[in-house]
Amino acid sequence: MLRIHFTDADLARTRMAAEPDPLWEIGLSLSRFQTRQGRWAHAAWYRDTRQRLSETGLDRAVRTTLLPLFPRAAYYPDFLNPAEAADGLDAGLAAIVATPVERIRHEVEHFASIAAAPAWAGRLVERDVREDLADCLRRYYDTAIAPYRERAQARIDAERSIRARALLHGGTEALLRDLGPTMRWQAPVLHVVYPALDCDLHLGGRGLLLVPSYFCWGWPIALADPLLPPVLVYPLLHEDPAPTDTAPLAVLLGRTRALVLRATAAGATTGELARTAGVSASAASQHTTALRDAGLISSYRHGTMVLHTLTPLGASLLRAAAKGRSVAAGHT
Repeated sequence: MLRIHFTDADLARTRMAAEPDPLWEIGLSLSRFQTRQGRWAHAAWYRDTRQRLSETGLDRAVRTTLLPLFPRAAYYPDFLNPAEAADGLDAGLAAIVATPVERIRHEVEHFASIAAAPAWAGRLVERDVREDLADCLRRYYDTAIAPYRERAQARIDAERSIRARALLHGGTEALLRDLGPTMRWQAPVLHVVYPALDCDLHLGGRGLLLVPSYFCWGWPIALADPLLPPVLVYPLLHEDPAPTDTAPLAVLLGRTRALVLRATAAGATTGELARTAGVSASAASQHTTALRDAGLISSYRHGTMVLHTLTPLGASLLRAAAKGRSVAAGHT
């Protein structure tokens, strides 16, 4: 069990990442190759990515370099998940390359003491080895993560919308109270299921960055070094795969349904959609069902309400419509 201790200052400084963290997603996606747990939720990604890795010849580097360095274990070096990655992949990779040698040596020694660290891990103190690793991580990201980035972003947008409502209605404690089945808020401590580890993390006024992850599965993850900026990466709840039948797209024609789809862009409840479209709640529910069956929106129950958000397909459709209107306006 990981116990995260909050002060009033920490509650005020707790925030949620707006985008997937590229390096956390790299490491956690590599875990998906090392277990069948949750395979159903990433089945299409697993199948397509294995094929792309083979076609690009990157599969060997994944087997010999990345999987040994990112094992599905209690620990791998913290410097592989730098805070700078919040500013994008380039910033994160640059931070890995620039990591002080003494920190690398210390973390690799700790890695070797509790996990099957690769024999070559000690060479990470050499800058050219880290540069080669950064290049490998970039190629893996382009092959395995980038094609799914829009889908992951849509899921994170939905998660942020849900948590924002909790925050507005009940403050930070309400946000922390309903983060998922592996976390329990008992003020002033967030209790987090953490296999093979029992420890306390005192935030000490630094606040906590919550990072919802598309590829995280099972239980949340934190950095091992308590002196680093506090981060808690936690899994998004996955639904069963959406239907692939495209026939329901035909029912999307019509002004009211277009209004409902547009209003869903910022996240909306059924009642809010009904008011926006000027229809009854039951009619709004019928429209959301049709949009959901067409793969354009996702619906998540949160307490007594149902929150509707766009899927990547729905977001693409709205962007295409907006682009079409812009092009048309430019020719008038």
